[in-house]
Amino acid sequence: MPERQVTEVEGRRLVLSHLDKVLWPATGWTKGEALYYYAQVAPALLPHLRGRPATFLRFPAGIGEEGFFAKNPPPGLPTWVRTVTAPSHEGPKERVAVDDLATLMTVANGYALELHVPQWTADTGPDHHDRLVVDLDPGPGADLTDCCRVALLIRDRLAADGLTAHPKTSGSKGLHLYAALPPTPAARVGGYARALAETLAREHPTLVVARMAKALRSGRVFVDWSQNATAKTTAAPYTLRATAVPGVSTPLAWTEVEQCGSPDDLAFSPEQVLARVAEHGDLLAGLLERADPLPPE
Repeated sequence: MPERQVTEVEGRRLVLSHLDKVLWPATGWTKGEALYYYAQVAPALLPHLRGRPATFLRFPAGIGEEGFFAKNPPPGLPTWVRTVTAPSHEGPKERVAVDDLATLMTVANGYALELHVPQWTADTGPDHHDRLVVDLDPGPGADLTDCCRVALLIRDRLAADGLTAHPKTSGSKGLHLYAALPPTPAARVGGYARALAETLAREHPTLVVARMAKALRSGRVFVDWSQNATAKTTAAPYTLRATAVPGVSTPLAWTEVEQCGSPDDLAFSPEQVLARVAEHGDLLAGLLERADPLPPE
């Protein structure tokens, strides 16, 4: 395969490079395969990225070597790539918005293997969030099956408050649950998520922990409410993950969560994810279609 390949994506000229470079040594999965995956999954992925300031986890040397988070637009980024303003400790900064296939292929060609986005868009602004997210992280001695137990508790609690929960795997060890909101003050969303986590920890103390201290997590699931902070980002639906073998943050049906008997039941390869999208469409489509308000305080 040539070292550089010129192609056109949505009318944009792109130069793709090192397509045969192995990025996942354990399986021999290459950069070209990663780009192919993103090109094929893009119709399901892009609506969950569009308008959101992205953070990338880049691995120029491949998985197993040290990667790094990249927030600033990379040098040499084409002028047609849209950027949006996001707050930072150093003041407002420009971030890439992965709005279209050409941008997605550009950043993936730059070894941005993981895509992370916040719970707000350029349209809502950072002070108002349009998603609630709950990150379920198993501590030592717990696993994904325990996360599924907690996810069902959260689903029911959200439903009682008039919210619809949508599950996906983190692509690593845990689960993410989302609920779509009308633009809601960030502090209100974060406060609701924290109260939810603390209530569950009181009611299920042997299963759930809401405090961040790692010493408290043994045998329990940490309900990470802090992902709702404006500065935080969460692995996007359908993003690849930098696991030993190529993993994907995969949208789920609730029946899969209910019936999960082993972490392997909810571990999907990129090829399996593409087959799932071809068969079922985007299982997180409901997150884009209906937003319900938080209950009154």
